Amino acid sequence: MTSATDLSSEVPALASQASLDTQVSSLSQHAEYTQILMAARRVLTPCGSGPLVWHVWGEQGADPALPPLVLLHGGSGSWTHWISNVLPLAASGRRVFVPDLPGFGDSALPPGGGDVDVMPEPLEAGLTQLLGDTACDLMGFSFGAMTAALLAHRFPARVLRLILVGAPGFGIQPLVPFKLKGWRHLPSAEQQLAAHQHNLLALMLHNSAAITPLVCRIQAANAVRDRMPGRRLSRTDILARALPEIHSPLYLLYGEHDPFYLGQVGLYEAALQAAPKFKVLRAIQASGHWAQFEQAEAFNAQVLTILSQPI
Repeated sequence: MTSATDLSSEVPALASQASLDTQVSSLSQHAEYTQILMAARRVLTPCGSGPLVWHVWGEQGADPALPPLVLLHGGSGSWTHWISNVLPLAASGRRVFVPDLPGFGDSALPPGGGDVDVMPEPLEAGLTQLLGDTACDLMGFSFGAMTAALLAHRFPARVLRLILVGAPGFGIQPLVPFKLKGWRHLPSAEQQLAAHQHNLLALMLHNSAAITPLVCRIQAANAVRDRMPGRRLSRTDILARALPEIHSPLYLLYGEHDPFYLGQVGLYEAALQAAPKFKVLRAIQASGHWAQFEQAEAFNAQVLTILSQPI
C-alpha cells in the first residue's frame, strides 16, 4: 500500500524536466487556478540551498485584530491543495499564508533529511521572517497535518489554534488497504492521467464527479514536483507521540469517507485525548481524504466556526 503522503508514485525516479514543464504549463493555463494565484503575493524565504515559496492572500483589508492563518498542504502537493479555501478564508478578514512545503511544489529541498521530521525548522524560520514573533492559527492537511503538529510541538509560541485535517501519524493503519498506481514509468500522457484519476478516487476524493479537469491538472502538476519519494513516517505514531506536549487548542477534521478514518474514528478519538487542549474530532460529510476540496463550502464554514472560538 502506498502512503497517503506519497501520491507521487511507487517508483522513486524523479520526473524529467520536460514532464515537469508540461504539467505545470497545463495547470497554469486553467483560468480558475490563474485567477486565484494572481490574487496572492509570492514571497521567498530561505530553505537549504534554495527558496521556500509562500503565497499570501488577504493582505489588503485584513483585520489587524485577527491572527494570521497558515495552511500546510499534503504530501505530493502544493498550495493548490487549498485552492478552494484560500479566498473564502481570506474574505473573513485574515491574512492567509500558504507555503509550498520543502521538497514540494516550487520550494527547495529541506536541509538534513527527507521526511516530516525536518519540516518545522525551515517553516519556523520563514514565519519568523514573515511574521516576526506574531503567533498564528495553523492548519495542516495530511502530511501537512503532521508537519503542523510537529511545528506546534517544537515552537509552541508560534501556534494559537491547531487544526489538523485528515491527519496520519497515529500509528493507525486503514482497515481496508488501498492501492495507488505508479505513473512515472508510463510512456504516454493519457496513461499517466488514468493513473492520477485512479489515485484520486482511491484515496483523495469520494465522488467521481469531483474529478474535474482542474483536479487532474492539479494532481499531475503536484505529483511531478514531489522530490521526497522516501517518506515513511506517516505510517508511524510520530504525531500521536507529540500530542501530550501540544498545548494549543487542537481540532481534527476528516472526510466522512477518508480511508484512514473509516471504521476507526474511535481509535483516533482515544489517541487525541492525550492532547491537553483537544477540542473536537468532526467529520466533513460526503468527502474523502481531500475534504477541503471536495466539500469546500461545508469545510470553510467549519473552519471559520473554529477560528471564532476563544483560545
